[in-house]
Amino acid sequence: MAKLTYKIVEHDGGWAYKVGSTFSETFRTHQEALRAAEIASAEQQVAGTTDGIQYEDAEGKWHDELADGRDRPQTEVSD
Repeated sequence: MAKLTYKIVEHDGGWAYKVGSTFSETFRTHQEALRAAEIASAEQQVAGTTDGIQYEDAEGKWHDELADGRDRPQTEVSD
Protein backbone atom coordinates (compact mmCIF):
# COMPACT_ATOMS: atom_id res chain seq x y z
CA MET A 1 0.00 0.00 0.00
CA ALA A 2 1.26 3.46 -0.88
CA LYS A 3 1.93 6.05 1.80
CA LEU A 4 1.59 9.78 1.17
CA THR A 5 3.01 12.46 3.45
CA TYR A 6 1.56 15.96 3.39
CA LYS A 7 4.41 18.28 4.48
CA ILE A 8 3.75 21.87 5.59
CA VAL A 9 6.30 24.20 3.94
CA GLU A 10 6.92 27.88 3.29
CA HIS A 11 5.99 28.57 -0.32
CA ASP A 12 5.55 31.58 -2.61
CA GLY A 13 5.36 34.15 0.18
CA GLY A 14 3.09 32.08 2.42
CA TRP A 15 2.51 28.47 3.42
CA ALA A 16 1.49 25.35 1.51
CA TYR A 17 1.43 21.62 1.85
CA LYS A 18 3.55 19.48 -0.41
CA VAL A 19 3.04 15.86 -1.46
CA GLY A 20 6.07 14.49 -3.29
CA SER A 21 7.12 17.35 -5.58
CA THR A 22 3.62 18.86 -5.88
CA PHE A 23 2.63 21.98 -3.94
CA SER A 24 -0.88 22.97 -2.91
CA GLU A 25 -2.16 26.48 -3.35
CA THR A 26 -0.48 29.07 -1.12
CA PHE A 27 -2.16 29.95 2.18
CA ARG A 28 -1.65 33.11 4.24
CA THR A 29 -0.84 31.30 7.47
CA HIS A 30 0.81 28.12 8.61
CA GLN A 31 -2.40 27.15 10.42
CA GLU A 32 -4.49 27.48 7.23
CA ALA A 33 -2.05 25.27 5.31
CA LEU A 34 -2.03 22.71 8.12
CA ARG A 35 -5.84 22.56 8.21
CA ALA A 36 -6.02 22.20 4.41
CA ALA A 37 -3.46 19.37 4.55
CA GLU A 38 -5.48 17.59 7.25
CA ILE A 39 -8.62 17.83 5.13
CA ALA A 40 -6.87 16.67 1.94
CA SER A 41 -5.20 13.81 3.81
CA ALA A 42 -8.53 12.61 5.20
CA GLU A 43 -10.26 12.87 1.82
CA GLN A 44 -7.47 10.87 0.16
CA GLN A 45 -8.41 7.88 2.31
CA VAL A 46 -12.10 7.82 1.34
CA ALA A 47 -12.95 4.89 -0.91
CA GLY A 48 -14.37 5.64 -4.32
CA THR A 49 -15.78 3.55 -7.12
CA THR A 50 -13.89 1.04 -9.19
CA ASP A 51 -13.48 2.52 -12.66
CA GLY A 52 -11.31 2.49 -15.75
CA ILE A 53 -8.55 5.09 -15.92
CA GLN A 54 -6.07 6.26 -18.54
CA TYR A 55 -2.72 7.85 -17.81
CA GLU A 56 0.47 8.83 -19.59
CA ASP A 57 3.80 7.64 -18.16
CA ALA A 58 7.09 9.58 -18.09
CA GLU A 59 8.05 8.18 -21.52
CA GLY A 60 4.82 9.43 -23.13
CA LYS A 61 3.13 6.02 -23.39
CA TRP A 62 -0.58 5.82 -22.55
CA HIS A 63 -1.96 3.07 -20.31
CA ASP A 64 -5.50 1.80 -19.61
CA GLU A 65 -6.12 0.24 -16.20
CA LEU A 66 -8.94 -0.68 -13.88
CA ALA A 67 -8.54 1.30 -10.65
CA ASP A 68 -9.96 -0.36 -7.53
CA GLY A 69 -11.82 2.38 -5.66
CA ARG A 70 -11.13 0.63 -2.35
CA ASP A 71 -7.32 0.75 -2.84
CA ARG A 72 -6.52 3.93 -0.90
CA PRO A 73 -3.10 5.07 0.31
CA GLN A 74 -2.10 5.60 3.90
CA THR A 75 -1.63 9.30 4.60
CA GLU A 76 -0.04 11.45 7.26
CA VAL A 77 0.54 15.16 7.85
CA SER A 78 4.07 16.25 8.76
CA ASP A 79 4.35 19.67 10.35
